[in-house]
Amino acid sequence: MYTQERATVSNLVVGGPVAVNSYDNAIVAALVENRPVMLVHAFNGGYLRPVELKEESHDKGVKLSTALDPATKEAKGHLWYITPAGFFGQRPLYVLESAAGQVSPKPPAAGAADGGRGDDGAPKPRRRRVAVHQEAPKSTADGVQVGLPDKVGDKWRGKNGALEDTQLWIVTVTPWGGITFVPITHPDTILGFKDHAVAADSEVRVTYNWGGDFTGTVINTFYPRLPSEWDVPYHHVFT
Repeated sequence: MYTQERATVSNLVVGGPVAVNSYDNAIVAALVENRPVMLVHAFNGGYLRPVELKEESHDKGVKLSTALDPATKEAKGHLWYITPAGFFGQRPLYVLESAAGQVSPKPPAAGAADGGRGDDGAPKPRRRRVAVHQEAPKSTADGVQVGLPDKVGDKWRGKNGALEDTQLWIVTVTPWGGITFVPITHPDTILGFKDHAVAADSEVRVTYNWGGDFTGTVINTFYPRLPSEWDVPYHHVFT
């Protein structure tokens, strides 16, 4: 019911055994072109944003907002990068990086290693990533944080010495054209909300996928939205 206004752009295989019609070039742009997108929830049209937008914040989480205020828009707090980050078996992995608070790194010192450059030759910016607590989804430790891998707290660092372990996600395309996020450290869970409440300012949590598959009743389906596509018929963040 959410895809009737769209045109099929591509057959996309993301972490699944079969090709899925994405019905949405924003998904293709997010996963293939690495363009910043809004992550809009299919249930109420709210969008994900970091609780704290500043670059120096590494101990705050993520929330669902239903109104796009000028401060958030100016800081790009409504935009996310879904960045490729290797493979888990044959399933591609991604990190969720906030466009808010990203900074361009300083040029490396003489003889020092370069931190990597993009296609335009410019140094890759440092972006804060969504990290999952090691003990999630236990009730006392089921939150997420947005921060740089070397800045988030110890329980949000990788279990096996790799800082990124807790920041890697399997992105699964749902049959109705949305996407859902599964942390590799807790494969029986999905990116959800505290108390399963999909309401304004709901705190993002890692929750059990009680449905047993990617069509469970508490699944959280997000549609990536490009800034040029904010006027789609069902999108009501601004009303």
